[in-house]
Amino acid sequence: MFTTGQLIFAAIFFVIFVAVIIFSYRKDLKLHRKYYKGTLYILIGFIAFILMLFVIKSFLRS
Repeated sequence: MFTTGQLIFAAIFFVIFVAVIIFSYRKDLKLHRKYYKGTLYILIGFIAFILMLFVIKSFLRS
């Protein structure tokens, strides 16, 4: 399906992309702590909402 060159490129691209994202996040860590307080609660609420939709869907199916 994919050639060896494409797979090697994808693997190298993925590793470098993740490294750049980690470097950028660590660089801005102070700003994240200062300006984005409370976002963990929003994430938990969002995940709970999605889980609630799946539960409702499973009950309505049967």
